[in-house]
Amino acid sequence: MVSGGEHHGPGDPHHGHRVVDNGFHTIGETAILLYMTTQAEGPTLTVDELAARAGVTVRTVRFYSTRGLLPPPVIGPRRVGHYGLEHLARLELIDALQRQGMTLAAIDRYLQQLPPDLSAHDLALHRAVVASWAPDTVETLTRDELDRLAGRALSEEDVARLGAMNVVAPADDGSLQVDTGLLRLGVQLLDVPLSHETVLAARTVLLDHSRAAAHALSRLLRDAVAERDPQAVKSLSAHMQPLVVQALLTTFQRSLREELREWLKET
Repeated sequence: MVSGGEHHGPGDPHHGHRVVDNGFHTIGETAILLYMTTQAEGPTLTVDELAARAGVTVRTVRFYSTRGLLPPPVIGPRRVGHYGLEHLARLELIDALQRQGMTLAAIDRYLQQLPPDLSAHDLALHRAVVASWAPDTVETLTRDELDRLAGRALSEEDVARLGAMNVVAPADDGSLQVDTGLLRLGVQLLDVPLSHETVLAARTVLLDHSRAAAHALSRLLRDAVAERDPQAVKSLSAHMQPLVVQALLTTFQRSLREELREWLKET
């Protein structure tokens, strides 16, 4: 998404903030999994509020709605349209697909294949899979730009907690390096009714197990393609990566729901 007043328009290329390649995203990805364990209800948004939260213009929101990329809002009193977290999550998914170089026509075909009643959490899962195709990047933002992209004013304690989750890190020139793909998820984690220590401990558990799974899968695939041409191996790896990530996220989500169901039975 775009911050600092430079908004994404229909079909616009990547925005102008400096993008830095590093290992930020791999650690921050655990925020996605933690986010999927929460079921918080979000507020309804006006079109202006939705545009501001998504980092796009109102014109872009209406353009996407006209093209059928966004479902219509709920019309309230005085004919005011109200949008929810599903609209915001869909805008973020569209942005992630655009970052992969997909045209609006291709994005339309992608969205048409999704079930029509996906929740914001389900859309976040799809976005996590899409984000896994891209290289690990962060953007360099000012403090004001960070607040604008987060959709709210962040306290210094909030920024410190985001730093502990490896979503934000200070740069040498006083600016901030921000994993924008995970920023909103990290901001929502600030409101999860768990202690900061518990959230970080959960991140450690997820990291340990995800690395173990990645190592085991890597060895399995390596043995399966040992005799193939190196170029064919690279092609297979690029094809398999989003499928493996989607499988891991889906099985994790289902396993976690089963564990929580059993836990609630015991209480």
